[in-house]
Amino acid sequence: QVQLVESGGGLVQTGGSLRLSCAASGRPFGEYAMGWFRQAPGEEREFVATFRCRGSMTFYKDSVKGRFTISRDDATNTLFLQMNNLKHEDTAVYYCAVGWPADATRVTNPSEYRQWGRGSQVTVSG
Repeated sequence: QVQLVESGGGLVQTGGSLRLSCAASGRPFGEYAMGWFRQAPGEEREFVATFRCRGSMTFYKDSVKGRFTISRDDATNTLFLQMNNLKHEDTAVYYCAVGWPADATRVTNPSEYRQWGRGSQVTVSG
């Protein structure tokens, strides 16, 4: 079982940038997907971005396209989320997760992910 630890959250003004990191204790086996979700107070957890091993594909929530970039460092088993031009509505706890979605249509569904980090708070003011 892979352990996930997020870092890099914080308080930033509207228009600012943050880079989240997710350190994994090892490389997930098989054709995994590893990505980011977020949850704002009173809201359900929602998909943000993910990398799917099969086909080396990346997926993004529409509202973050062009502003967020997901990347990874295979040497250190670390996943990143570069967030630029942050907006107030990006405020949430951001979670890193690993799963094995059966196909590409399921990569945005939180229920397809089996292992989760504890989250990192991102607050956008202004």
